[in-house]
Amino acid sequence: MNMSDERVGSAPRWPALGAEQRPWVSRLDRQDLTRRQWDLSRGPYTASIVPEIAELTVRVDDDTAAEAAEASAMLTRFDAELGTSMMPFASILLRSESASSSQIEDLTSGARAIAETELGERTTGNAGLIVRNVRAMQAALDLVERIDSGGIDDDGIIAMHAALLVDHAPAMTGSYRDEQVWIGGSGVSPHQAVFVPPHEDRVPAGMADLVAFTRRLDVPALEHAAVAHAQFETIHPFPDGNGRTGRAIVQAMLRGARLTENVTVPVSAGLLHDVEGYYAALDSYRAGDVDPIVRTFSAAAVFAVQNGRLLAADLHATRTTWADALSGLRTDHSARRVADLLLEQPVVSAPVVAARLGISAPAAYRSLEALVEHGVVHPTNSHRRNRIWIADEVIEALDDFAARAARSAPRRQSPGD
Repeated sequence: MNMSDERVGSAPRWPALGAEQRPWVSRLDRQDLTRRQWDLSRGPYTASIVPEIAELTVRVDDDTAAEAAEASAMLTRFDAELGTSMMPFASILLRSESASSSQIEDLTSGARAIAETELGERTTGNAGLIVRNVRAMQAALDLVERIDSGGIDDDGIIAMHAALLVDHAPAMTGSYRDEQVWIGGSGVSPHQAVFVPPHEDRVPAGMADLVAFTRRLDVPALEHAAVAHAQFETIHPFPDGNGRTGRAIVQAMLRGARLTENVTVPVSAGLLHDVEGYYAALDSYRAGDVDPIVRTFSAAAVFAVQNGRLLAADLHATRTTWADALSGLRTDHSARRVADLLLEQPVVSAPVVAARLGISAPAAYRSLEALVEHGVVHPTNSHRRNRIWIADEVIEALDDFAARAARSAPRRQSPGD
């Protein structure tokens, strides 16, 4: 009998994790550990065995399926609405999704710091990690071409992960992990961990099974992405960066299924808004209940649309305010083009403006001076003491979006990265 066809009461059953004993060989010398650490890290430990899901029937209860269908329709409508806008929502929401996904792992940064880092004006702090997550998200969207030609594959997943970590942890990139990882407990051994993913020798087969599952065409898109994400997080195929990579895969699957076609709807902002529910849903998935993770992603999608609409409204209002302020300038004045650029890149330098718009350096400075005169930007010095210009209203809108997402319950230790 197919395991997915078994039932407990009226609820469909998903296979729970198995377990196995593995020998533990510490990389630490006895003299580097306290007596308690030594005692707790001796002997075999228990690692998870992740069931194969490639051919399982994904069944959720009727209410869960209805929620997923309604959330999917909302995603598609929102994507279509923003796709027809003249504003650069694709890049704005890609950055917002990346920042929210990073914040789930306690990597937080303000919109100004992120924008300065993208500009090359900052080189330290969490903003750099978030900018790298933007690259990972973009790599995920680039993976859509692979989906069209046959599906997500190992190379695409490894490329996403590399885009995330190659700058600061290159030794962790280029392949799946070759060591045991664990979540919670101590850094000494997995014996007291909250969750121990499968042993490294089970990762290749587990990922091959997951890749096959992602290529299925018979599972509704949002349910498909939610289950694939939970399975990915359970396998935990990399030493670090699993949570952010796994959420990037969700975006690739939504785009590949044509649920979204124009923008990256910031689903991670919805997960961040109820991060405790997200973690609990992963726990439930591992215990054999698939419904909570689907409901969690449905709720996250709905919140993402709601929060995204507020961000879009704020930016539209800002653009209207600027248009009124600049109404006295001639219609072909390059300051108007710079104002449009600021919606996408709210911190700029004169060389960046010149390069992005294809204008001369003097013209870039004149345009920025005009925007200062009309209250659109203000000049200041960057961390590197370079002259930069900041659009405060855009920064405020982006920070407000992040603040709405972060208003959630108290956190427990993340099972993500």
